Amino acid sequence: MQNRFRYVFPLACILFLTACPASDQTPNTVAEADELVETIDAIVVSALEEGPTAAISVAVAQGPEIRIAKGYGYADLENEVPATAETVYRLGSVTKQFTSVALMRLVEAGEVDLDDEIIRFLPDFPTQGHTVRIHHLLNHTSGIKSYTGLGEEFWDRSRLDLSHEDLVEMIADEPFDFAPGTGYSYNNSGYYLLGMILETVTGESYADHLRETIFEPLGLEHTSYCHNEPIIKHRASGYARHDGGLVNAQILSMTSPFSAGALCSTVLDLVGWQRALNSDRLVTAASYERMTTPELLADGTPLTYGFGLSVGGIDGHPKISHGGGINGFNTTLAYYPEDDVTIVVLANTEGANPNRVERLIARAVLGLPAPEVADLPIPREEIARSVGTYALGDMLLEVTEADGQLVMQATGQEAFRLLYQGEHRYVASDDEEISITFSAEGEVAGQLTIVQEGGEYRAQRVE
Repeated sequence: MQNRFRYVFPLACILFLTACPASDQTPNTVAEADELVETIDAIVVSALEEGPTAAISVAVAQGPEIRIAKGYGYADLENEVPATAETVYRLGSVTKQFTSVALMRLVEAGEVDLDDEIIRFLPDFPTQGHTVRIHHLLNHTSGIKSYTGLGEEFWDRSRLDLSHEDLVEMIADEPFDFAPGTGYSYNNSGYYLLGMILETVTGESYADHLRETIFEPLGLEHTSYCHNEPIIKHRASGYARHDGGLVNAQILSMTSPFSAGALCSTVLDLVGWQRALNSDRLVTAASYERMTTPELLADGTPLTYGFGLSVGGIDGHPKISHGGGINGFNTTLAYYPEDDVTIVVLANTEGANPNRVERLIARAVLGLPAPEVADLPIPREEIARSVGTYALGDMLLEVTEADGQLVMQATGQEAFRLLYQGEHRYVASDDEEISITFSAEGEVAGQLTIVQEGGEYRAQRVE
């Protein structure tokens, strides 16, 4: 969940490296993988240096083999605790695929239908005359206002232990962003409501239901609802960047992220989770196909998001993934089905970019060359027509000029430079696989299009 917990494009510190060498946990790693391990080491160490980022843990599995499972940096800076493969991180929106699986299991049991209206289970939810169905919540097409998009109205209360009623009240009178099924906007409210529906149908708390039906049967001993109060062994502390250094992340009550982003886990547990998901141990093959087959909007526009999973690819290699961001943490879990490769990257610092680390690792594992990126001078007229504010759902993208360069900053995220490729197209300086193209018509660009892993996201200029 970024912003601080959502998942749209994301848009470690050298001081720590001498004091904290990488802590190696590499079960089943074979000698032939030495070169790959060295490459991954270099990728992660570079990410730590560019940060600052306190710690990153990584796992790569190919088929039945764990190629690497390793921690870098500090899980706890104040006590100088090194990160390992057993370090427990908040997952943020990676939680959503767990929620989606739990819901699909109820569908398979005949207790829920994907076409059910949500008022069947939440009769008091104010749908404002709209017909909102279960599948609209699963793929972010409900149009319901995302509570993390309310700005300070939500964040001012984010330390409080809000009840379901408290949180729903915050969005009850907010107008829908669009009619259900006619648009896409990443939406934490939808997944929060799915958790409420799970609790209504099962009669259990979300945390208990997942523990009893998923975590314990799969042997995911280090995966849980990440409440603040319990003692969780090997739990990492979360950090934020400030004035070129690191500070403790702001406190967040874990009632707020709930089924949209409240789980925590380790890189090895997430490899186990992914293997179970691929092998029909959690849901049937038909359900998994439904989860990984994006629907069309009412006007025929294809989505790149299924049910709790994004669908994309790198250089012809299909990819199923999800990322997350939450106070103090950024995460990603990716699976390449045709290559049977799972990559997990977990970081305990806001502003870290595990998505980029994951893609660099994927290129190393799959033997793919790095994309070619130019950094051309930007014509003055191009700068003038591109500067402005663009809305991507409830996220604002500010494009400004700095010393003849264009800089973009998304709500709640760090700024990055736009590297000009020509023909109104740019590449993000901190992630060469993210392309931003401004519309060519008119004296000023009316919209920009972001392309990331095959998905296209259009943002409109706003005053």
